[in-house]
Amino acid sequence: MDIILQVENLKKNYGKITALKGISFEVKKGEIFALIGPNGAGKTTALRIIATLISPSEGKVFFRGRNIRENPDFVRENISYLPEEAGAYKNMKGIDYLKFMANFYAKDSREANTFIERAVNISGLGERLNDKVGTYSKGMIRKLLIARALMTKPLLAILDEPTSGLDVINALEIREIIREYVKEGTTVLLSSHNMLEIEFLSDRVALIDNGRILEIGTSEELKNRYSSRNLEEVFRRVVQ
Repeated sequence: MDIILQVENLKKNYGKITALKGISFEVKKGEIFALIGPNGAGKTTALRIIATLISPSEGKVFFRGRNIRENPDFVRENISYLPEEAGAYKNMKGIDYLKFMANFYAKDSREANTFIERAVNISGLGERLNDKVGTYSKGMIRKLLIARALMTKPLLAILDEPTSGLDVINALEIREIIREYVKEGTTVLLSSHNMLEIEFLSDRVALIDNGRILEIGTSEELKNRYSSRNLEEVFRRVVQ
């Protein structure tokens, strides 16, 4: 399987605080790869570097074989990044928000219409897209944002805590959307502190804490390696 993303000895300092202490991992084309760990572990910092929003203090990242610091435009044209704190314009109708974002990314009106149609289907919001975003529940907003992130069919979708704060039903629906879109050819890199959820969603996971990656593998490999019932137990044993 091809490697779409390669991270090598990535470090990030914020003054005297070291958020990343030399992490390395690879993401294979067509997989869901998750960085999991507690809040403040360094997950979001890593994703923001890969998305070219901030620069690393040390280390390199390669996307499809190209150094992202030397080819930021190529990276931005082929990835989509959804931050945990992302929101949509509350005074806009859902469909108008999707149209606005589609026109922002599309090369022409035909491509924009394709993006909009795809986003409508991904969101599953139906007639509620004709209502203002300010009337949406948190789950509905997240579905709208996931649709925005995936409507361009990016080669790599970077999702930071995609189901954070959602109830069980909405979280399940978001997970199903992500799974289905991977079948369409998109690779997914995501972060989460919900280890049980990610256990069922991801092909491989990296356990990260205090700026360091502690283990990488499939859920089953890690559970077998540490004789544990779930990834939460694995993480506790690795840390201890």
